[in-house]
Amino acid sequence: MLLRKRVLKIVVVGFFMSLSMTQGSAQQNNQYQQNNKGKFYVYWGWNRGAYSNSDIRFKGENYDFTLSDVSANDRPTPFGLNPYFRIDRITIPQTNYRIGYFFKENYTVSIGVDHMKYVMNAEQNVKINGTINTGSAYDKVYTNENITLVENFLTFEHTDGLNYINVEVKRFDDFSYVFGLNSKNLQINLTEGLGAGILFPKSNTKLLNKERYDEFHVAGWGVSASVGLNITFFKHFFIQSDVKAGYINMSDIRTTKSAKDTASQSFSFIENTIVFGGRFRLF
Repeated sequence: MLLRKRVLKIVVVGFFMSLSMTQGSAQQNNQYQQNNKGKFYVYWGWNRGAYSNSDIRFKGENYDFTLSDVSANDRPTPFGLNPYFRIDRITIPQTNYRIGYFFKENYTVSIGVDHMKYVMNAEQNVKINGTINTGSAYDKVYTNENITLVENFLTFEHTDGLNYINVEVKRFDDFSYVFGLNSKNLQINLTEGLGAGILFPKSNTKLLNKERYDEFHVAGWGVSASVGLNITFFKHFFIQSDVKAGYINMSDIRTTKSAKDTASQSFSFIENTIVFGGRFRLF
């Protein structure tokens, strides 16, 4: 609940900030305003994420139960040349990559991947409701009972990862004037965007001592909104930082090698990103 309030606050505050900046920007006379329409851009970078608690329902042959208010965190890789800058390992950290196009002077459309990681906190105590009848030590009917999420009962991670493949529409507004800048070699932009897409996680799960499952699978959908700061150097190169808030609904998470065993959950997220990229024309 707290995270959802933070999500709402970030989106609302960001919207009104962007609105006021846009109105102010329109009144400025920037001698070196960029000509962005028709340009492509690409970027690569990294993220940190936070997630609201969620109810997770597990269904399969001889079991159907729900764990309530389950908490989770991300799993950042310690920073270093390996693997952040080693070409054959750069997808191991929590990464973001995207390609986009300025279809208007201030508007872009893009497609990209937010490669986040979601790790259920081990050995937490939660409520369980439902039935288990699989021949395990956990067989019984549960009615709002406490259970500790130990390894031989459940491992639940989207660590390779919680892949949010999404399309975004974004607005860029030059507000360099706020800092007294009027240069062709340095531009400061406010970015605001909306996105939607699918979740394609590679979930690492182990349930009730069944065989571990770790495969890519289309599991659901997500929507998001973001605000951020883009600093462009020499017209072509930029560094950008965004705060993205969103909602994820995964109704078809695979948990074992059997397609009959599934899980479902929905939760809010906040993602902070730092990315590096370039703008260019193809024609």
